Parts: sequence; C-alpha cells; structure tokens
Amino acid sequence: MMVESAMGEEVLRANLTQFLLVLAVSLSVATLPQIFSWFRQIPYTLLLVIVGLGLAFADIRLVNLSPELILLIFLPPLLFEAAWNLKWSDLKRDLFPICLYAVLGVVISILGVAIGLNQFAGLSLSTALLIGASLSATDPVSVTALFRELGVPNRLTTLMEGESLFNDGMAVVAFTFLVGLPLGNAELALQPILVQLFAVVGIGVAVGGLIGFGISYATQRFDLPLVEQSLTLVAAYGTYLMTENLGGSGVIGVVTTGLILGNFGSRIGMNPRTRLIVSEFWEFIAFFVNSIVFLLIGDQVRFASLKENITIIAVTLGAMILMRAIAILLLSKLSNLLQASKIPFPDQTVLWWGGLRGSVSIALALSVPTIVQEREKIIATVFGVVLFTLLFQGLTTKPLLQKLNLLGDLPLRQQYVELISRQTALNRVLQYLAQVNDRPGIEPEFYRYQQTLVKGEIKRLETEIDSLQNEYPNLQSFTNEQLQTEILAVEANTYAEFVRSGWLNRELSPFLSEVHDDS
Repeated sequence: MMVESAMGEEVLRANLTQFLLVLAVSLSVATLPQIFSWFRQIPYTLLLVIVGLGLAFADIRLVNLSPELILLIFLPPLLFEAAWNLKWSDLKRDLFPICLYAVLGVVISILGVAIGLNQFAGLSLSTALLIGASLSATDPVSVTALFRELGVPNRLTTLMEGESLFNDGMAVVAFTFLVGLPLGNAELALQPILVQLFAVVGIGVAVGGLIGFGISYATQRFDLPLVEQSLTLVAAYGTYLMTENLGGSGVIGVVTTGLILGNFGSRIGMNPRTRLIVSEFWEFIAFFVNSIVFLLIGDQVRFASLKENITIIAVTLGAMILMRAIAILLLSKLSNLLQASKIPFPDQTVLWWGGLRGSVSIALALSVPTIVQEREKIIATVFGVVLFTLLFQGLTTKPLLQKLNLLGDLPLRQQYVELISRQTALNRVLQYLAQVNDRPGIEPEFYRYQQTLVKGEIKRLETEIDSLQNEYPNLQSFTNEQLQTEILAVEANTYAEFVRSGWLNRELSPFLSEVHDDS
C-alpha cells in the first residue's frame, strides 16, 4: 500500500509539474504583445500555435495531448462559454442558415473530402471518410476573437459562432458512426444514420434543456453569486458527462445548457452583479483553456510524419477548401431563397475562409482506434490541415476583411463611448458639488476652482463630441442603437425581477423587442 501511495504521489507531482510548465509558457506568450508591439498583429491563439511549433521543432514535448483530455476537460467549458455569450435573439434570426451550415454543410464536407482522398490519394473509403468527419468540425476561436477586436458586424460573428457550436456536435456524431466502418460495427446506410442522428441530438437537447431550466429556476430561490457561478461550472461538465453516458451528444447538451442559462437563467435567477461575475468567470476560463489548447496543438506536431504524408495533406486541403466554398455558397443561396436571410456575398466569403479547424478535429483523429491500419495517416493528415487553417487562413483573415470592407468602426465607437461616459461622470460630479455647496468648512475659492475645472472639462468634451458627430454622422445611429439596447434591458430586467419576487410565474417577452423586430 505504501509503495502504491508513493507511486501515486509521484505521478500526481509529475502531472502538476507538467501542467504548471504549460501554463507558464502560455502566460509568457500572452505578455509578448505587450513587450513587442509587432506581435499585436497576430491573434493570441495563433501566436500560441507558433510558439508550440517552435517547441516541437526543438523536440520539447510539454504533455501528451490525448482525445480524452480535449473532449472531457477542454471542450465542455469552451462550448459553454460560447453558448453563454450567444444572444438567443441573434441566433433565432439566423437559425435556419446556421442549421443548414451545421447539418448539410457537414455532410457536404465529409463526402467531398472522402471522394477526393479516395480518387486522388488512393486512400480506402473508410479511412477517407474518417478524415472527412474529423475535419468537418470548425473551430473559429481565433477568427471570432479578431472579429470582436476589429468591430466586425455582429451578425457575421453570430453566423460563424453559431455554425461552429452546432457543427461540432454533428461532426462528433458523424465520426462516432463512421469509426465503426473499418471495424465492421456499422453499416453505411441512410436509415441507421438518421436514427442515430435523431437519437443523439434528441438526448443532448433533452438533457441540456432539463439541466439548464432546472438550474435557472433553482437560482431564483437564492442570491449567492459564488454558488451560482459554481453551478454553471458543474452544469458544463455535468451535462457533457451525463449526456454522453446516456448515449447522446455531449456537445449538443452543453450548447443547449449554455444557451438556456445565458439567455434565460441569467435573467430570471441572477441579479445584474451576479451575471457580471459569472460572465467574467467564464471569460477567464475560456482564456485559460484556449491558452493551453492552442499551445499544445503546435507542440504535438511531428514534422517527419507531416513530410511523409504531404501529398495526402495537400489533397485534403484542396478538397476541404473547395467543399467549404460549395457548401457556404450553395446553402447561403438556399437560405436566401427560402427564408430571405439576405446573407451578402462578402459575408459568405468570410464564412468560407474563416472556417478554421482546431482542437475538436485533433481530438477526433487521436481517438481513432489503434487497430485501424491507417491511423497514423489520419492523425498526420488532420494535424497538417489544422496547422494550415490556423496559420495561413487565420493570419490572412484580417486582410480579407479589409479587402471586403467589413472592418467595423469599433475604435471610433470606443472613443465616442469613452467621451460620453466621461461627460456623464463629470455632470454627476457637478451635481454633487451643487449639493455640498453649503457644507461647513469648505473654502469658497477652492469650491469655485473645482466647479470651474469640471465645467471647463465638460465644455471641452462637448466640443469634441460635436466634432466627432459632425465628422462621422453614423455615430448618431450608434447612439440610437445603444439607447435601444439599454431600454430593452430595463424592460427585460423588470420582468425578471417580478418573476423572482413572485408577481409573475413566467417571464414575459419584451414588448419593445417585438416592436423593434416588426419595424
């Protein structure tokens, strides 16, 4: 027993040392853009991949990246964080094209890549299908982070994030079915595929909905920010494990739970301060996990294996990019015809080029059973394609946005908001000074000096705001949008407060939201 205990402690110490080493390297990379301004041109996640590649070239392996580590430890919090921050109103508006991309788009991608590899690279159909399924899951973390930084239109971000959340689940379902082909455990027929698809998606939605609504109503009964924050973490991992154990899609389950808690539970069961605490907590978790994942993706590359399979990787890349273009253009046109989605061609172009592959693809490739003869080819091909999409497509997305005139005016808006905020704050200071005018002990000259100082700064701010509004008339529409968002939040929060106090037994849909949608 003592020997076993000592061995267990040694393993634990070794794992902790590895974890701290990975974390130290990741956080060191995070400081590079602050020290060297040139690195600010590269998205943080891509910078991590590059550093990981450098470590791999030096044959420094920080940790063994297993499929269980990605799917069970890293994936649930990343899915939950994205779903928590995805507004249902935005998702509902474009749910039809997102579902088309996530379902039919995955099918087109798998079949196109498989046929290309079978015909031009000479791979067996079962192996080609596994590669296609592994690479059908998009992971646009770097691209969406860039979108937010550059102020890209919110709708484009929603389309890309929404597709990614749902097609991750579809990719895992497709891979789980196809991995049985070379083992003789599955039959390539339409009926069993559809039955399995509806079963795993249905179980995922059911479990995710049960947990999401359950926690939403439970948190109405108490106001404990740290407990509510912890419940969201338990929900992310608990939903994934429970759904997988019941034979459903853990990905779909977590996404469902995150959407419900982020859009419903956070309103009826959490006060504004708690919502802020939970949102900041998940922002930290996403940063923390992404820092580790992208570093390890680069660190796990085997250059010799990539060189041996360069032809297969090239064929896969060509087929994947071509199929992605066909899927996005074809399905966007279908959505525009059937639902008048009005997805413009520039947006379609960015959706095509920004469909990067990442951790889910690698996890699926690594989970191919060792008895599959061409397993190493599958892993090498997926790693090669993932690296290309992250480094080449990821680094060229910003120039593409500039070329298509899709860069937003976020820096200008931020400057405008800061001016308005400072003006509002100083007006409140002026009001406070008026209240303390008669306070005993305050020297009149000092009081007048403070008042003159504040009034002078307010006048300067007003001049600067007027100048910006005259130079950029579109700021007026931005101001109106901000006010519209604020009054919608006031109405929704009032209904949520009535539900918590027992006045209402359910939350009412905001009247102003319906008016704005109809107008």
